[in-house]
Amino acid sequence: MRILLVEDDAALADAVRSYLSAKAFVVDVASNLAQARAQLHSVQYAAVLLDLHLGDGDGLTLLPDVRALRDRPIVIVLTARDQVTDRIRGLDAGADDYLIKPYDPAELLARLRAVERRRSSSSTPVLKLGPLEIDLGRDMVRKDGLPVALTQKEWALLRVMATRPDRIHTRDNLADALYGFGDEADSNTLEVFISRLRRKLGRNRIQTLRGLGYRLSFAPDDEDE
Repeated sequence: MRILLVEDDAALADAVRSYLSAKAFVVDVASNLAQARAQLHSVQYAAVLLDLHLGDGDGLTLLPDVRALRDRPIVIVLTARDQVTDRIRGLDAGADDYLIKPYDPAELLARLRAVERRRSSSSTPVLKLGPLEIDLGRDMVRKDGLPVALTQKEWALLRVMATRPDRIHTRDNLADALYGFGDEADSNTLEVFISRLRRKLGRNRIQTLRGLGYRLSFAPDDEDE
C-alpha cells in the first residue's frame, strides 16, 4: 500500500515514515502543497495523510485535487487543530478521518486500516481463500492453519491485492505498492515477487490476466500446490 504523507515537520515525517515502512507500507513525503499536488498526479496512492498547517497554505485545499482523481485515495487529516468545528470542516471537505496531534503511531495505523476496510466494503480484516487466511488487521497469513513467513515487500504486494480481491491490479498499481520515489527496481522485480508469493501461497492463488494484470483467486483447495 503506497501512502503520501503531507507533513512539513521533517522529524515527524521521518518518524511516521519509518514506523509505517516497518509495517510494509511504502511512504512518500511531501513537505508542502505544491509538492503534494505534483506527486498526486504522478503516482496512484491508496492513502493520503494530510497535515493542515503547511508553509504554502491550508492542507484542506488539497482535497479538491484528491476528489478529482479517478481512484480516490483514503484521506486522514493529521493536525494539532482540536476544535470540533475544525474536525467537521475537514470531514465536510472530504476527509475520511481526523487524528489530533500528538498521536500514537499505532493509533494512526489502526485508523488507516479501519478506513481501508470501510472503503473496501469489508467488515472483517480476515480474507479467506481456500486454505489461506489473510489477516489484514494483524499483518499475518496462515495456510492450513500454519503461519506463512513473508518479507515486507511480499506482504506489501499481497496487501494491495487482498484489500480489493475483486479487482484486477495493473503492473503499475502493484509496483507503486513496492517502491517509493528514489527507489531503484529492475524491470522484472514485480514478477519475482509474484513468483515468490505463488511458491508460498499456492501457484493458483494469484492469477495472471495477460495484458491486464493480476488478481487473487478463489480457486478450490485441490488446485493449490
